[in-house]
Parts: sequence; C-alpha cells; structure tokens
Amino acid sequence: MRYVSTRGEAPTLSFDDALLAGLARDGGLYVPESWPRLPAIELKALAGRPYAEIAFAVLRPFVGGTIADNDLAAMIDDAYRGFGHPAVAPLKQLDADDWLLELFHGPTLAFKDYALQLVGRMFDHVLAAKGRRATIVGATSGDTGSAAIEACRDRAAIDIFILHPKGRVSEVQRRQMTTVQSANVHNIAVEGTFDDCQDLVKGMFADAPFREAHSLSAVNSINWARIAAQVVYYVSAALSLGAPARKIAFAVPTGNFGNVYAAYVAAQMGLPIRRLVIGSNRNDILARLLATGEMKVASVEPSLSPSMDIQVSSNFERLLFDLAGSNGAAVAKMMARFRRRGALRLSPARHRRLGRLFEGGRADDRETLAAIERIYKTTGELVDPHSAVGLHTMASAQRERGVPMVALACAHPAKFPDAVERATGVRPHLPARLGDLLTRPERMTALPNDLRAVEDFVRGRVRVAA
Repeated sequence: MRYVSTRGEAPTLSFDDALLAGLARDGGLYVPESWPRLPAIELKALAGRPYAEIAFAVLRPFVGGTIADNDLAAMIDDAYRGFGHPAVAPLKQLDADDWLLELFHGPTLAFKDYALQLVGRMFDHVLAAKGRRATIVGATSGDTGSAAIEACRDRAAIDIFILHPKGRVSEVQRRQMTTVQSANVHNIAVEGTFDDCQDLVKGMFADAPFREAHSLSAVNSINWARIAAQVVYYVSAALSLGAPARKIAFAVPTGNFGNVYAAYVAAQMGLPIRRLVIGSNRNDILARLLATGEMKVASVEPSLSPSMDIQVSSNFERLLFDLAGSNGAAVAKMMARFRRRGALRLSPARHRRLGRLFEGGRADDRETLAAIERIYKTTGELVDPHSAVGLHTMASAQRERGVPMVALACAHPAKFPDAVERATGVRPHLPARLGDLLTRPERMTALPNDLRAVEDFVRGRVRVAA
C-alpha cells in the first residue's frame, strides 16, 4: 500500500513514512493510491468477533507490511485492553431502527481515543525501528488534544505541542490537557479560534526549515493513520446489525470532516453503507455545502458543541480528491482558490455525486438542548451536545425502510455537564478515575495568533536526544 498527496506534488510514501509525515510537503493530505477491499465473505467471517480482531482485519491492508502482523496485533490488543466497556464500542438501541454507538469508553472519554491510543503506539514502534525522534504538533477544538496527550505522554522519542483556542473549549476538555504534568507535553492556548490553531499547525508544516529541524509530525485527522483507525468502529457497528447482508446508515456529528470521512472509507472498502448524515452545529459550512454545492467560510461562532466550532473542514480535501478523479493538480487549484476567496463551488456533477451518499443537517443551541432533553425523556440516556447534534439530524434525515441508522455518541456527557444539566436537570458525573480532575493543577501557556511566537515556543522546548 502506497500513499499519495491530494495535491499531487509530494513524494509517494509507505504507511510508516506517511504516519510520521502527517501533512504532505505540498500542503495536501495523504490518501491510499487505491482502496483496499474487504469482500463480503471476509466481512461475514468477522461478525461476532472481538473489536481487536476486527481492527486487525481492517487496518492490515492499510499498513501494507510496514509493521509486522504480530506487532500490529499486539499494539491493537494493548490499545483497547483498558477501555471501559468489554465491547469497546457498544451499541444501544433507541427505537426500532435507531441506534446509538457509544464512543466514549476510552481514557479521555471521547471518540478520538479509538484512533489515538493506537496511533501513539504506532509512533513509538516506527520511531524506534527508524532510530528517530518526532515533534508532534496538533490543533484541537476540544477532544483531539486530550486524546493525543494521553496517547503520547511520557514517550521518550516524542515531544507533543497541542494548540487550543483560548476560552473556547469546555473546562473538562481543557483540564484533561492542562493537568498532565509529563515533561514531553506542552499546551498552548491561542488567542483565536480553532481554525486559527489549525492554520498555525499548517504554517509550521509549511515552514520547511522548521519542519526539518524539529522532525514535525501530526496527530490531527490530517494524519492518515487517524482516519484508518476510525474506520474500525463503523465496520464493527455494521457487522453487529447484520452487515454485509444488511445495509446500514450513520448519523455523524462532525466539524473537521474526519470522522464521517472514515465512514466513507469504510464504504469504499465494501461496507454496505446506504446513507451518511452529517450533523453540523451553527457553524454549518458542511450542511450548506451539501444543500447548495458551495463551501463558503463564515465566522466561527461559539456553541454548546465547541469541538464542532469549525469553518474550514480540512478532511473534505480527501473527499474532493475522489470527486476530482484523483487529479491532484485540480485539487491544488481548487484549494488555492478556496484559501484566496474563502469559497469553493462544486460542479453540478460533483455535487450530485456527493448527494448520493451524504446528507447534511444542522442544530443550533436550542435544538441541541431539545435533542438532549428528548433522548433523556424517551430513553433515559444522557448524551453530550455533540452527540445531540447527530441525533437531531438523524431524526429529520431521509430514511429507508429496514435500514438501521446509527448515531455516533462522540463524547461522555460529563465532559459537558452544564449543557446536559440545563437540558435535563441531571448533572452527569465524571468516572471515578477522573473524579479529582477539577482540582488538579494546570500547566499551559497563552500565546497570540502568531506563527513566529508559536514556533519560538516550540523551538525553546523541544528536547534533544541523549
């Protein structure tokens, strides 16, 4: 398996090199040269198997032999052994054909753990094999940061720097990052939005001398390994509900397009996905794109679902590459125009193709609270605001008789207790292992939205190998 850039000008890489590279040198994102397939007979054989076995079958083609099978299996087993539910990613039935996929049983209580617990181990393995170090830089709108820090803390060959928008993540999200005291962990509170943080990370990668000097790598969903690991829970859920003999649909709350793109990858591998419903909050660039064919940037507005307070959905570039027939030069032109004008219009043919699988919806804060209240009253389940956005859009989505739809519960409700209590009157509590989180000392540095200031901070704190 080889990986190419969506912009067509970067070197073609193997999985291990794409893992360490993160962002391609031409500013594009790495994708496989071709989609591996899981034939129906192989999918059928995975039904009822443990999550780790499904993960190995899904990920092995993407790894392409760069990690030995026994090492890959061991990393997978180790990554998911400590999750808080024996099924790892359990399904709950809400109605006849409505299901909830709980993706908050990892160490930081969010879906990002399902990829990053494994990706952290992959980094360790590959860096050791190559005798190298890495400086990981990442932007977070809330959950990626804590999951990445948990996965990379105390690793001898890694320094990790996470940028978050100051004052725009929940207190629990912030403290899950800033209370980690490991020497290789650095938190930067940026005066700006998540999009500003994301641009700073891309700016560091675009600065070739800085990138080379500090061996930059990424754990955001710009890193292909993140996407690949997220494919697994779509396959696991679909198999539990009768795939491949039965079609399935998913409702996915998303901001940066990475989570729902992983579902698209599952479909390319042969999973019989009938519909992907994208849930946006008031920052509804994706919903507007699906409705009109135009992706147009607006200002980022704070919401009750801060991890989705995003206007530039980076991972859409990967889907755009497919829509453009794998024409990297065409994608590069479109993305340059998008950055210059703040807008990108799909051709009618590409817009129609997009609409065959994807559907968009949005929920403002009032609708988010109403969805939390409705789910609690009808099922007894407490859901966080991000999950509620997905559930709201699922309720209004196009449905096909006999096709179950699975909404993704992307975070534990206790990560957003104020919103949940406001909607239901019930204040969710953190698990016992995080019971003292709100009293732990914090450690972070506030910086302006300025690339030079951030690079100077990183440069001054990267450790040198002994």
